[in-house]
Amino acid sequence: MPTMTIRISDEEQDLIKEYASQERRAVSDVVRLAILDRIEDYYDLRDLRTAKAEHAKNPVTYTHEEIMAKYGN
Repeated sequence: MPTMTIRISDEEQDLIKEYASQERRAVSDVVRLAILDRIEDYYDLRDLRTAKAEHAKNPVTYTHEEIMAKYGN
């Protein structure tokens, strides 16, 4: 498994270690999950903006019942 190195201040390190301890997790897990959550948020926001732009161009919507009638079982 690859390893990454980041540079942080002593205060940041203390904060991360304290949080990891409170969550009963390894520091590496806390940092990895925080980074992946941030990336997921970025992609979610990008996709939302794309969907809103597409909807602005073609503001057609369908009810749940219409979708179920067309594609549901």
